[in-house]
Amino acid sequence: MARCALTTIDNPYDPFTQFDTWYQFDEGKGYHSCAYLARIARTSDQLSSAENEQEVERAIDDIVKYNPLGIYKKVRTTAKPEPAASA
Repeated sequence: MARCALTTIDNPYDPFTQFDTWYQFDEGKGYHSCAYLARIARTSDQLSSAENEQEVERAIDDIVKYNPLGIYKKVRTTAKPEPAASA
């Protein structure tokens, strides 16, 4: 399953594997990318997780498309499925 995230062109950290340092860098620069994405994405408890993921990706695409500060980019990763638990 592919996942996507919003990041900035100057953030050297991976938002998938180094989230804490990625977040500290982002907040330290005053970008507040997570809060910005939360304002744009229209997620809901009424939607399935797949629908919410699609909505987040749509919001990321809009942010990158309009990119008012010229700093945003979309990154992707392919998540490996977790193995089934054995009893």
